[in-house]
Amino acid sequence: MGSNGSVLSVNITSVVHEGAWTGSEGRTGIDKRSVDGRVILKNNAVEGDVIADRKGHGGYDAAVYAYAEEDLRWWENEIGLSIAHGRFGENLTTQGVDVTNAVIGERWAIGSAILEVSQPRIPCRVFAGFWERPTLIKEFTNAGRPGSYLRIAQEGEIGRGDEVKIIYRPRHGITIADLYAAKSGERSRILEISNVAELSESYREWSKKLVKS
Repeated sequence: MGSNGSVLSVNITSVVHEGAWTGSEGRTGIDKRSVDGRVILKNNAVEGDVIADRKGHGGYDAAVYAYAEEDLRWWENEIGLSIAHGRFGENLTTQGVDVTNAVIGERWAIGSAILEVSQPRIPCRVFAGFWERPTLIKEFTNAGRPGSYLRIAQEGEIGRGDEVKIIYRPRHGITIADLYAAKSGERSRILEISNVAELSESYREWSKKLVKS
């Protein structure tokens, strides 16, 4: 399918924060910053990154988090703040990739790795606490620009400047935006969503329960 964009920044945890706002584990690795050189993706993780809350983050379906430069700049205009790469807790800051409208199960070749679009990021109080912005959860939900978690379909190395090549796109057409909208209360496509083969197990169970209700 050819090149669809590039990686502007690869970001990993720079500082592990502790405090009342950091969630059930009392610590968080959300503070990610750009790094030089190549970064290894393996064992369902970004090498050098820190995931403190393993129940809510990381693992097979949320191994890598991507956020678009275009959405980042939209936020800058929206709230009047300068936002550095990694500030959203993203491992990859991309350019020229429609992350929000990526199809669930879509595959991206980056460097020597292959990543698979899996699910949207759902905002939590740790995110709001890190930004010191109590309204952020509501703002993030309403904005509809969640970014995408990715599975590591093929382990490899990635780095700043790598092309993002879309090499596979499922025909079902259900996107990160569709899944995020459903999770936020728009249930008109829930039957279609429940039948997507590439859904994570947790989203499959959630959607099937809604279909039956």
